[in-house]
Amino acid sequence: MKLSIVIPAYNEADSLPETLTTLHEVLAKEQIPHEILVINDNSKDTTLQVLESLATKIPTLRYLTNPPPYNGFGYAVRKGLENFTGDCVALMMADLSDSPEDLVIYYRTLLKENTDCVFGSRFIKGGAVYDYPPLKLSINRLANYVVKLVFSVPYNDFTNAFKLYKKETIQGIQPLLSPHFNLTLELSLKSIVRGYSFVIVPNSWTNRKYGESKLKIKEMGSRYFFILLYCLIEKFFSRGDYRKK
Repeated sequence: MKLSIVIPAYNEADSLPETLTTLHEVLAKEQIPHEILVINDNSKDTTLQVLESLATKIPTLRYLTNPPPYNGFGYAVRKGLENFTGDCVALMMADLSDSPEDLVIYYRTLLKENTDCVFGSRFIKGGAVYDYPPLKLSINRLANYVVKLVFSVPYNDFTNAFKLYKKETIQGIQPLLSPHFNLTLELSLKSIVRGYSFVIVPNSWTNRKYGESKLKIKEMGSRYFFILLYCLIEKFFSRGDYRKK
């Protein structure tokens, strides 16, 4: 089974060399057939030039540029999800905050359990976070608790972007609406609401070495709430029209 990894990148010239090299080395060592698909989200730094250089050294690397005016995390990821070629696809960050070794566990779990999705959690036994900003951590825990409570799902890290989906799952949760970081919530909630199976495994998260986070909490509250309501309406009023057959 071929694994695709979609990585959105906005002004990540400093992070990409270590991230992509490490990711490729780990997957090649594990003999996992894969492609690494980076979406350059109209970066203003030398991200494109870095990708051009790395593509000559990493044979499984592909990259596309997401042109304006439709820029933003959600748009970039959606472009990647429209263009990956694997049988399953993982979403990872460009700053190496997600562990390539955890991705190997995700992939092996997907094969072993024959599940539709593998959801990582940083907040179960075996999970870990390193250098997580305290304010963001508090807001994260509160938001995920609310989602867990509202949807009555035994999972506590919906907003964690680092997940793995079968190709058929991505096709089954269309159309995707979110142009921003609320896409992470939309992907996981739609998968659950539409009846796709998932397995939860622990994963780790490490704060970035270079640059700054693109997530702006004060801009995201209403957008996450919109997606929560959208998925809640589908769950209770769509009469199962969109559920996995």
